[in-house]
Amino acid sequence: MLSIPYLISIAAYAIPAIFFAIHAVQRGRELYWLLILFMFPLFGSVVYFFAVYLPESRIQRSVGKVASAAMQTLDPGKALREARKAYELTPTAQNRMQLAKALLDDDQPAEAAEHYEACLKGPFANDPEIRLGAARARLANGQNEAALDLLLHICEQDPHFRPETVAIALAKTYGALGQDVRARQEFDAAVQRFGSFEAHAEYAIWAAEHGHLDAAQAQHAELQAIQQHWKGNRHAKMLNKALLKRLDAALSKAGIQ
Repeated sequence: MLSIPYLISIAAYAIPAIFFAIHAVQRGRELYWLLILFMFPLFGSVVYFFAVYLPESRIQRSVGKVASAAMQTLDPGKALREARKAYELTPTAQNRMQLAKALLDDDQPAEAAEHYEACLKGPFANDPEIRLGAARARLANGQNEAALDLLLHICEQDPHFRPETVAIALAKTYGALGQDVRARQEFDAAVQRFGSFEAHAEYAIWAAEHGHLDAAQAQHAELQAIQQHWKGNRHAKMLNKALLKRLDAALSKAGIQ
């Protein structure tokens, strides 16, 4: 009969491996991750956590956004310069992906879209992160139908992948296509499900710009309540600086104070 300490030891090895294996299957990761996780449960779980799970987590993205915002304030354009230099020196698919992202963050959607389109034809074509970046670039570049195709593909193939970001992008895309009813449904669903500042702000911006003043007013009230909790939190303001600027411009133009 197996002792309790032995069973606990087995569970400590097996449970993380099973959790990450489920995550890998849901995300459509390569088969070798399953082999690593089950052949070397402890080692494989540690490797998977740092190589895949952590980079996709909301915590990691939030930390990265704060760091990027701080760097942008201290040295505007540094991220793009470094990404371009890295790609010119070593034009790998990974460096191209980083350059595309940096271009999009620097409000250069046309060039970003070109690089993302190349990535979609490469070895990372099915990577949901690439598809999301390409969709955002297409949307910013006015390629709305093409953006919608990518987003719907993500929703179908990987519904657990960055659900808030995908939901907001989908709502904005329907709005750009002039499908106001569908856009409002998607925005309503996003704010009810996630309740984040970004979801409320993007809803308010879209509503104000498209004449839905009732929705814009309602989201404005929600945003004011959220910002009340920001007092003394410089990171929150820094993180949302660009979004706040867009929000203020849209509300001001719509006559909402």
